[in-house]
Amino acid sequence: APRRPPARSGLASRGGGGRGAAGGSMTDTRRRVKVYTLNEDRQWDDRGTGHVSSCYVERLKGMSLLVRAESDGSLLLESKINPNTAYQKQQVNILFFPHIFKSTFFRNIVQGKDPSVDITQDLVDESEEERFDDMSSPGLELPSCELSRLEEIAELVASSLPSPLRREKLALALENEGYIKKLLEIFHVCEDLENIEGLHHLYEIIKGIFLLNRTALFEVMFSEECIMDVIGCLEYDPSLSQSRKHREFLTKTAKFKEVIPISDPELKQKIHQTYRVQYIQDMVLPTPSVFEENMLSTLHSFIFFNKVEIVGMLQEDEKFLTDLFAQLTDEATDEEKRQELVNFLKEFCAFSQTLQPQNRDAFFKTLSNMGILPALEVILGMDDAQVRSAATDIFSYLVEYNPSMVREFVMQEAQQNDDDILLINLIIEHMICDTDPELGGAVLLMGLLRTLVDPENMLATANKTEKTEFLGFFYKHCMHVLTAPLLANTTEDKPSKDDFQTAQLLALILELLTFCVEHHTYHIKNYIINKDILRRVLVLMASKHAFLALCALRFKRKIIGLKDEFYNRYIMKSFLFEPVVKAFLNNGSRYNLMNSAIIEMFEFIRVEDIKSLTAHVIENYWKALEDVDYVQTFKGLKLRFEQQRERQDNPKLDSMRSILRNHRYRRDARTLEDEEEMWFNTDEDDMEDGEAVVPPSDKTKNDEDIMDPISKFMERKKLKESEEKEVLLKTNLSGRQSPSFKLSFSSGTKSNLTSQSSASNLPGSPGSPGSPGSPGSPGSVSKSTSQMAAITTKGGLVGLVDYPDDDEEDDEDEDKEETLPLSKKAKLESS
Repeated sequence: APRRPPARSGLASRGGGGRGAAGGSMTDTRRRVKVYTLNEDRQWDDRGTGHVSSCYVERLKGMSLLVRAESDGSLLLESKINPNTAYQKQQVNILFFPHIFKSTFFRNIVQGKDPSVDITQDLVDESEEERFDDMSSPGLELPSCELSRLEEIAELVASSLPSPLRREKLALALENEGYIKKLLEIFHVCEDLENIEGLHHLYEIIKGIFLLNRTALFEVMFSEECIMDVIGCLEYDPSLSQSRKHREFLTKTAKFKEVIPISDPELKQKIHQTYRVQYIQDMVLPTPSVFEENMLSTLHSFIFFNKVEIVGMLQEDEKFLTDLFAQLTDEATDEEKRQELVNFLKEFCAFSQTLQPQNRDAFFKTLSNMGILPALEVILGMDDAQVRSAATDIFSYLVEYNPSMVREFVMQEAQQNDDDILLINLIIEHMICDTDPELGGAVLLMGLLRTLVDPENMLATANKTEKTEFLGFFYKHCMHVLTAPLLANTTEDKPSKDDFQTAQLLALILELLTFCVEHHTYHIKNYIINKDILRRVLVLMASKHAFLALCALRFKRKIIGLKDEFYNRYIMKSFLFEPVVKAFLNNGSRYNLMNSAIIEMFEFIRVEDIKSLTAHVIENYWKALEDVDYVQTFKGLKLRFEQQRERQDNPKLDSMRSILRNHRYRRDARTLEDEEEMWFNTDEDDMEDGEAVVPPSDKTKNDEDIMDPISKFMERKKLKESEEKEVLLKTNLSGRQSPSFKLSFSSGTKSNLTSQSSASNLPGSPGSPGSPGSPGSPGSVSKSTSQMAAITTKGGLVGLVDYPDDDEEDDEDEDKEETLPLSKKAKLESS
């Protein structure tokens, strides 16, 4: 694929080989070139391969380059050679002709001298031109501004664009000689004479002047007397068959509407100018090519600073802003007028985004002093959907810029107004009542509410804390409005409305509540427990929409992740794992996000060793979960539970383990020194294989200190099975009651399971967790990790990850170490 050149035209050869001697004969391949044309989409089109030659062309009145197709001899290109143009050889095999402004270039330079091409000048590398063409040389001399010389002027402008220094010289010449106004006078002459060729040249000239990227030239071109003529010149694009009617659109179709009369003529002129320049940038000028994309940066800056000036001038006009807000809140204002006022205010706020931070502070402070928030409160309460939408956009500008200002306003108005007409409650109601099927407006409003309740952007001063005051206000006056759709839809065991739009809305509400759980402390905790919010949220686990059920699960997971015992007691008291277990079993053998998320929640409880939740899950839901063996999570939970009960029943065992660890790992420093001394004093030949040197002090220590606790521990372990039944009878939690619920299994699991509270209370019942004969009883759990580490398949699921229990492995390691022969143990320690 051809590489795009950094200029508009060029020439290079398809033949290979070294350079021919000057004047020597050449083969035809030395003169073959390819021609490319830049299309309207700014892509290079291959026009074909041909042979290049030069001759005098009468029509062009000068020596010209001709390219004829090698297939049929048709003329691919005809271009006059200009003796005043600096032809640039920018690459090894590319020659550019800057004066050809017809979006055409040649690839593969003719290497060597072609006798059919007359050389008019030596080729100059661009770097050489830059080297010799400095600013100390005389300025660029422009041709006289006449109709007959428009083509020459267009070629001069085009040839100056590739070189930064030539662009600078051309810009200075245009400024000093008032050349632009003379060109616009010729434009009128060409339009009167309907001289299309001259108009095409003027289009190229004016477009080239835009690419010079000079503010001083823009000031002239965008002045009141010149801007419409400049737009007129840009209507005659030579690449289009018909001219565009830009001036007609700007003067007849586009109407300037003053919602509030503007008395300042300078402000009015600046608004007109900005609109027209924006129109030139967006609609009139063609899309910049890859060579021109950085040549219009000054035009962007011109528009930017104009907007800054407009905002500043409007901000200083107190009468204008006073009239604006008075008409906005006046009930007598008709709907069409109010819509125009709100749209103007929205655009006014959008312009403010271009201001520097200091100026933006002053801007929003001015709007606040003029009463923008009370005005928005009135507008948001109106029936017109378009007006409310524009008001929401204005509110978003305020919240994103200064949320503390909004919070302060709503707390002050709460002392005077009812909850129903508070600004934040109006925002929540608009979010709930969004008619868009995709809830685009509701998503925006939810983001604004999240910003308002985010403690990270709340201020703390010496006298008061904004976080405490605002969150107290929000949970007292606004939270009930936010959760109303959730509470109304979860009065039964499944959602009363489960359509897509309702599910999306509830998902948004849950997202905000989850954010509150993470960032708020006692406010959200008190609200959840007092209003039984978690139970209502878990009803949504039965929704047919998976994303909503996952939102409910994520809400509970966030609560469990806090490891707060207040939350844990609330969950256990209300048996709030039941909806999760039901959803897990109903999901069956499907390996999906729901399955993984639920397993991750139980795995978190196991890894973090949340004792209260571990006991609650095993005591009440073990029978439903014991057959899940494609992961070790639930068996690991059972093992945690049994270890926990064992520690409660045998508190001395924990202290013994700590003693053993101290004996193994904490050794006296003096003993270590004695061992090292003996090591260096003992000859290796004196030691037999498998025999370790143990100092007398260590032997005494092993015999007296270690043997006694080891023998006691081993004796206790031998008696464990005989005492197990008696221990379980004593420690059975007869005071706990499991919930009475029915779990329906999907295919691949059990068909039905009914757990009754009476059965769970019987210590000897086969299904009770404490039954010695049950699979989950301590007596049936093997201390070997091989069973726990086995990866099995059941119900079509493959265990991807094992979760071996760390504590069990620690116990085994201890047992192995305690039963090592003393000689081996001493040798290991001494090494």
